[in-house]
Amino acid sequence: MSLGALLGVGWAVLAAGFSAVALFRLLRVERRAATPTRVPVLLLRPVDEPTPRELENLSQPVDYAGPLEQVVVSPYRPRLGPGIRWLPSDPPTPNRKVGHLLYALAALDVGERVVLAVDADVAVTGALVEGLAGPVASGAALSTAAPTPVGAHGAVGWAVTGLLRHTHHSFRALHAMSVGAQAVCGKALGLSPGAIQELRGLGDHIGEDLELSRRLHARGMNVALAEAPALVPLGPEPSWRPALARFTRWMKVLASHRPALYPTVPLLFTPTLPLVVLSAVLGSGALAAATGALVLVRTLLSWRLAVLTVPPEGPWRAAAAPGLWAVAASWWLGEALLLAAFVRSWGQAKVTWRGRTYALRRGGRMAPEWPEFSGGRG
Repeated sequence: MSLGALLGVGWAVLAAGFSAVALFRLLRVERRAATPTRVPVLLLRPVDEPTPRELENLSQPVDYAGPLEQVVVSPYRPRLGPGIRWLPSDPPTPNRKVGHLLYALAALDVGERVVLAVDADVAVTGALVEGLAGPVASGAALSTAAPTPVGAHGAVGWAVTGLLRHTHHSFRALHAMSVGAQAVCGKALGLSPGAIQELRGLGDHIGEDLELSRRLHARGMNVALAEAPALVPLGPEPSWRPALARFTRWMKVLASHRPALYPTVPLLFTPTLPLVVLSAVLGSGALAAATGALVLVRTLLSWRLAVLTVPPEGPWRAAAAPGLWAVAASWWLGEALLLAAFVRSWGQAKVTWRGRTYALRRGGRMAPEWPEFSGGRG
């Protein structure tokens, strides 16, 4: 066996073992109904330039049994449903989402209510509100929900769905495999007073969810994963460019916040396609067998994640139910998308946000870059 084939077999065995551990942990997870709660909730929906799909999400009523005030925090007044309030906000902070939230928390009377922050691309349900509010009301410092794309159309939609539902990048899998600070997705959060206090220092951070989790963990405060998913309707088929840009930004955030974990993306999270190509080039039977074992384990993992991420109820349940296509193909597309995003992010420590360019410092801090003598602001 050549050195290349030997290294490839070791890589495949390592990745298959990583997937097997995740599968074993997820097989022990039981879906439980969220504990019913009627605590008063303040639901904040920060958004800058809502898309038609996001406007539809914002206009939908939320079937929550307890007192609920929903406030859209935005510089533009969108079309809203009855009982939904608009709060004008145009924050100067580099992280505009955090700026919107901090302004809303300063301008509104929170009182004894549980504060939820949910992005506009999430279709909020009563189950999601209960799933986020319940743990915070019971003492959790922070609650988060796994983003779950539904209604996929075409290759791009299936790639995004495969990545967030059927691969290791699913927040169900990340939560099960987390060591230390828990994996947190900022699309849907429940914030305790302690979390709000930490959030006040994150206006110049990208990846505020990762930094918030790290700070809470350092203080010995816990993060809970909601049983209900954060449903993200995809609508018409998206294009590759925004999808790739979105996950490239995620890779930059990971490199800034968790530099030691950044190399694990190709090593453990996206090894399948490179190993298949390596097997074909080298013609090694042992490497082909090891890669086949990896594909089998990852397919079983995809199936388990598909089952765990089906919405428990509602109109999206049937569309999100696992099928042969989801299990057999979407996780491949998801891995390919993440691998492309990793390659694109390599060596890049800058992000552009609303026309301004920021350099990323360790810990996700954004430093504005100014051209020396011409061109105005970057």
